[in-house]
Amino acid sequence: MGISHYVKLTRPKRSSVYDLYWIFANKRQEIFEKRLIGQPAPWTDDHVINNHRFTNVFRASDRVSQYLIDLQYQGENIEEVFFKTMLFKIFNKIETYKYLETHVERISVNTFSTSSYDKLLTARMMDKKTIYSAAYIMPSAGNVFGYKLKHSNHLALLSRMIKEKTYLKIQRSKSLQDVYKIILSYPSFGSFLAYQYTIDLNYSQLINFSEMDFVVAGPGAKNGILKCFDSIGSYSFEDVIKLMTDDQELECERLNLKPPNLWGRRLQLIDCQNIFCEVDKYLRGTNPELSTASGRTKIKQKFTNPKGTQKFFFPPKWNINHKIQKSCQKKENADIFL
Repeated sequence: MGISHYVKLTRPKRSSVYDLYWIFANKRQEIFEKRLIGQPAPWTDDHVINNHRFTNVFRASDRVSQYLIDLQYQGENIEEVFFKTMLFKIFNKIETYKYLETHVERISVNTFSTSSYDKLLTARMMDKKTIYSAAYIMPSAGNVFGYKLKHSNHLALLSRMIKEKTYLKIQRSKSLQDVYKIILSYPSFGSFLAYQYTIDLNYSQLINFSEMDFVVAGPGAKNGILKCFDSIGSYSFEDVIKLMTDDQELECERLNLKPPNLWGRRLQLIDCQNIFCEVDKYLRGTNPELSTASGRTKIKQKFTNPKGTQKFFFPPKWNINHKIQKSCQKKENADIFL
C-alpha cells in the first residue's frame, strides 16, 4: 500500500535529512543482527551510533519489552497477566520489579496490598535507589489520590483498576483504539502513555489486535517527523507514520538498503513511531543545527557494552519463535546478546 492510498490535499514535503530515517533504521537493525550471531564490536563505523544508546528498531526486541513479554507468558490467568503487566509498566524498570519479587512472598493480584508495596518502594527510595525508568515520565495523579509520594498514587491507581475489573473491559474491546480509550480514561495517562500501555497489553493473551490498526505519535516521534519533513502538509503525525510503515520496502529499495525484518515480521506502526523518536536523537549527533520545540541538541545516554546474554521470546501469536530457535541452532551457543 503506497503513498497514493492516502488522498490528501497537501502531501508531506521531505527534508534534506529524510533519508537518514531509513539509513539509521538499517544500521541499527544490522547491529542487532550482528550481536545476535555473537559478532564482536564494533558493529558499525557510524560514530554517533557507536557512542550513544539507541533502542532496537523493533520495540518488542528491547530488553524491557522482552522481560515483560516473558512475564506475561507464565501460564497465569488473564487477571494476573493484566495485574503484572500494569505493575511492571508503572515503573517500567526491571530492577524495581525484581526488588518487589524478592521482598514479596508472591506477586499476585490476590495478595496485592497497596500499603505493603508502598512501604517497600518507599524504603527503596530512602536507600537512594531509582524506582522509575527514565524512558518516560508518568504523572503523579496526586490531585486525584492525594498521596505525597508518586508511587503511592500509582499503587492506588492500580488498585482502582483492579477493583473496577479493567481487564474485563479491555478483553471485551473491539479494537486497539478501544483499549487505548479505556486506559486513557484513567488518571496519570496522557495520549502517549496510554498508547504505549495498549501496545504492551497487546503483547499478552489478554487481547490480540494487529499493531497496524492504530498509532499515536509521541513527543519524540513528532520531533523526529518535523526534522525529516519540511512540512507534513494536511497530514497528521499519525498519517506520516502510516506512510512510512506502508512504504518501508519501497523506500529501502530506493536507497539500496535491506528493509528491517524480525524473522519475517516487517516494521509495524509502533516500530516506525519509535524510529522517529530515535532518529530525533540520532540527528542531534549528525545534524545538531536542526532544532525542534524540545530545544535538545545533545544525546544524553552513552552506549555501554551489554551485560551477559539474553534469549529472545516474542508473543506466540506472532508465530516467529520457532524461527528464532532455528537460527540459534546454527550457533554453538544458543544465547543471544541483548
